[in-house]
Amino acid sequence: MQVDQYVYFALKSEHVSAAEMSARLGLEPDVVTIRGKRILEPPRPAVHIWQVNGPRSSERPVDDIILALVDRLEPYAKMIGAVAEELDRHEPGHTATLQVVRFFSDEEDEVAAPALPSIPARHRPLGWHLDRRVLNFLQITRAELDVDEYGDNL
Repeated sequence: MQVDQYVYFALKSEHVSAAEMSARLGLEPDVVTIRGKRILEPPRPAVHIWQVNGPRSSERPVDDIILALVDRLEPYAKMIGAVAEELDRHEPGHTATLQVVRFFSDEEDEVAAPALPSIPARHRPLGWHLDRRVLNFLQITRAELDVDEYGDNL
């Protein structure tokens, strides 16, 4: 089975721009979304987004990708949490999110093994976990965990 996956952390707001979030945090995002950039009424996109991406990899376990992102953001966790708390007070919805996205597909490359019918060429467990450090980061940043999984046979 082939797994393509990515992880990102985002702060979202209807009123506070990504540029303002960057100024408050002292950290530039990888991706910026501007509310109403495509359509003014109703605004599309619906919110401003400040987003930092984890490394994109189909080879690394998703746990490792999440840890790499937390490594990058952990020095800013308290500041992120303060911004998220302020956004939460003034706006409904989900202002801070750790997003995990995984795409599963059937892998055609298989390697024959003695005494076994076949094993996938890139076999690895599909499960993953969040350790205490990541859970602590989520709590400090007031972030929700959102996991989306898509696949050919899901």
